[in-house]
Amino acid sequence: MPRPIANPPNPWASTEVEYLDEIPLAKVELYEDHSQTIIAKNDSPDLGFSYSVNPYRGCNHACAYCYARPSHEYLSWGAGTDFDTKIVVKREAARLLRTQFERPSWKGELVMFSGVTDCYQPTEASLRLTRSCLEVCAEFKNPVAIVTKAPLIERDLDVLWKLHRDASVHVAISIPIWDPELSRAIEPGVATPKRRIQAIERLAKAGIPVGVMVAPIIPGVSDEGMGKVLEAARNAGATTAGYVLLRLPGSVKDVFESRIRAALPLRAEKILHRVRETRGGKLYDPTFGVRGRGEGQYADAIEQVFDSCVKRLGFNQQSQWERPATFRRPPRVEPQLALF
Repeated sequence: MPRPIANPPNPWASTEVEYLDEIPLAKVELYEDHSQTIIAKNDSPDLGFSYSVNPYRGCNHACAYCYARPSHEYLSWGAGTDFDTKIVVKREAARLLRTQFERPSWKGELVMFSGVTDCYQPTEASLRLTRSCLEVCAEFKNPVAIVTKAPLIERDLDVLWKLHRDASVHVAISIPIWDPELSRAIEPGVATPKRRIQAIERLAKAGIPVGVMVAPIIPGVSDEGMGKVLEAARNAGATTAGYVLLRLPGSVKDVFESRIRAALPLRAEKILHRVRETRGGKLYDPTFGVRGRGEGQYADAIEQVFDSCVKRLGFNQQSQWERPATFRRPPRVEPQLALF
C-alpha cells in the first residue's frame, strides 16, 4: 500500500520537505491577503451564479474532497494539510465590497458566498469577515445566496433577516454524508450531519429561505444515505435541494485517496472503483456539463434516486434564482453634515 499523502508535493515548487518520522501537528496560521477586489466573476456553464465573494482561502473544515485545494499550490503551499491550516484572510473584504457596489458598473447582481471555500469556517467565528460583508449587502439591498456546512451561520440570523426583508437571501446547508462516523473520517472539521439539520431548522423557523445540498455525493459513501439527508432536511424546513457529484481535480485525488485509505481501509477500493464508474474509468473528468453529474449507469442511478426523492418530498417548487431587482445605493452623507 502506498504511503498516505497528507500534503502532496506542490508541482510548482522546486523543493519539498519530507519527514522521516510522524508528521508534527500543525497549528492554524493566518496570512493577510492584500487583493484590491473582492467580487470574483465566473463564466462556468455548470454554475447558477456569476459573482461570488470569498473572504478566505484555505479552510479549517479539512474536507478530504474539497475541489479548491489546488488553489493553495499557487501560493507555494501544498493542497493537503497546508490548505487545512494556512488560512489566507481578506481583512478588507467589507470595504472592498462597498467600493465595488459604489461603482456605476455594478447593477445589483446576485452575490454567492462563497464560490470556493466555506465562508463560515471556524476562523469566521472570531474575524467576522463574512458577517461584515453581509451587512454591506443588506445596506445596499443586494441579493445574496450562501452555501455552507457550518452552524455558525445561526449567529447572523439578524443580518439574514434584513436581507430577506429588503432584498433576497437563500441559504443552502451542505450535508453530503449522513453517517456521522463516515462524515468525521472524510470531513473532520465539520459539525455532525444532525447538527447541520438543526441549523436548517433554526434558519427555517426564523423565516430564512433555506435548502440542502447533498454535495458532493461520494459514490460508495454518501449515495447510500442520500434519501435520509433529504428527508431529514425537508422535515426541518428545507424547501430546495441539489447535488453535485464528487470532483477530484489535480492534487485533490491524492488527498482524497490517502484519507479514505487511512480512515476507511476496508471500503477504500470499493469507493475508488465507484468513483471511476462515474468518470469513464478515471478519478476525474473536468468536462463542463459532466464534471458535476458524472456519466455511466452508476451516475444515472444516483441522479434517478435523487430526482425521485426530491419529487416525493416536494422540494424545488419555485426557482431560487428568480429575484426582484432591489439594489439601491444608500445616500451619501457629507463629512461636514455628519457632525450635526
